[in-house]
Amino acid sequence: MLVSLSIRDVVLIDRLDLHFEGGLGVLTGETGAGKSILLDSLGLALGDRADSGLVRHGADQLSVTAVFDVGPDHPARAILKDQGLDAGEDVLTVRRTVSRDGRSRAFVDDQPASVGLLRRLGDTLVEIHGQFETHGLLDATTHQGVLDAYGALETQVAAVRAAWKAWREKAKERAQAEADLEKDRQEEEALRHAVEDLRALGPKAGEEAELADRRSQLMHGEQIAEGLNGALAAVTQTADVEGAFRGAQRSLQRILDKAGTTVQPILDALDRAAIEASEALNLLEKAAGEIDLDPRHLEQVEERLFELRALARKHGVDPDGLPDVQARLEKRLAALEGGGADITRLIREEQAARQTYVEAARALHKTRAAAAKTLDAAVMTELKPLKLDKATFVTRVEELEEGSWSAEGLDRVAFEVATNPGAPPGPIAKIASGGELSRFTLALKVVLASIGPVPTLVFDEVDAGIGGATAAAVGERLGRLAERLQVLVVTHSPQVAARGARHYRVSKHERDGRVATTVERLDAAARREEVARMLAGERITDEARAAADSLLNTTAA
Repeated sequence: MLVSLSIRDVVLIDRLDLHFEGGLGVLTGETGAGKSILLDSLGLALGDRADSGLVRHGADQLSVTAVFDVGPDHPARAILKDQGLDAGEDVLTVRRTVSRDGRSRAFVDDQPASVGLLRRLGDTLVEIHGQFETHGLLDATTHQGVLDAYGALETQVAAVRAAWKAWREKAKERAQAEADLEKDRQEEEALRHAVEDLRALGPKAGEEAELADRRSQLMHGEQIAEGLNGALAAVTQTADVEGAFRGAQRSLQRILDKAGTTVQPILDALDRAAIEASEALNLLEKAAGEIDLDPRHLEQVEERLFELRALARKHGVDPDGLPDVQARLEKRLAALEGGGADITRLIREEQAARQTYVEAARALHKTRAAAAKTLDAAVMTELKPLKLDKATFVTRVEELEEGSWSAEGLDRVAFEVATNPGAPPGPIAKIASGGELSRFTLALKVVLASIGPVPTLVFDEVDAGIGGATAAAVGERLGRLAERLQVLVVTHSPQVAARGARHYRVSKHERDGRVATTVERLDAAARREEVARMLAGERITDEARAAADSLLNTTAA
């Protein structure tokens, strides 16, 4: 929800701070008072294209700040998190400055940001619908998402996306296997030689480290032997160490029942010492007996190590990676010798994945078509009171050729309208006039009020070219929308203005020889006068005030 809008030095606005609440807010004022400046300013804060011509005469730069109330699950928070930014606990502040030389800067919560980020955030915060600028309806790429949300088709869409991903992965795997097979056919001789070399060498994981350790032992065999033999001599030339420990144990066991707990820990330690001494002697004897001083063995180890490292360099891996290389090349050779049996298997798997996708996508197509009929009927119900009783609204769901299928299914969804009886429906952007387009938008938004993440809607003169009962119907529908969303409306219609929960009047005044635009929130008395002016014009009569009272009382009922 838009909480506040602060404007500095934009066209006729010197300094303006507006505060908003939920529900329906209306902005009125005479033509040329500057209502469009407010929308232009809000658009700037949301990433619209900058225009240095908007900078007020005599100022160096303009500034617009918009503050929004965003809940913990608002999609704007996900965008900020993706950009490494943190939204405040309750509010999000976006700011835009434009200098007279055209330079533009953007900020999110006082942190520098790109205009593109403002635009992405703006798409989740506000929808601005003008007579000639209705993004949601004019952008046909959004129609499918709108229909899916209306029909609550998220689960089906997710299944189609998963099936599409599985199909594309299988297609990629098959294509890669075919490319590898073709490459292997061209390089068959080299592949066979590579496999033969690897099989002849028979590399094992961890072998390089074992060989390097063995090589070190062989290179320093004499030194190692001297050390081991010296240690063995030191142990064997002394008295029987293990026997000494065992003799001490026997002496202590004779006094164990008399010495109490004092002797038992000593007995345990002597037992461990005897065991360790025996084990150390055995290990020394074994190691001394295994010393290899044969120079031929050193030569064999060095040769094996050289061959291992040379083949690893040839294949661009570490020696420990050679077993994996061998397995991969043997698999390729087996596929080559098998005449493409693996390709046949992958083709079957790809076809099965395609069939799964087609079945899921066709089921989604049928569900979309059913949801489209329901949506069309609901929108048509809203059109008649909006002076579009002869118009037709159609949600076109067409199955595309296979080359145009996607993760979203095999459909093209488009909202089409016909404004004259007997005329074929066509793209809404081409068929509907400005005022009609705004009313089509309103009808659709009323039907879709319960879906979509955008909590603030702005309508610019949605009542253009209508009056009386039709304007009253527009106001009634705006009021219904405002029960779920924050709605701001720029209007010249007293019937629409009377519906507002909050009323803002935009005025243009001359001050110090300079024209300036101001905006004030009206109390009940001022609101009565403004609605009377809208009914009667510049000369407000008692009859106009009475009519305004009647209108305000009727809409409040």
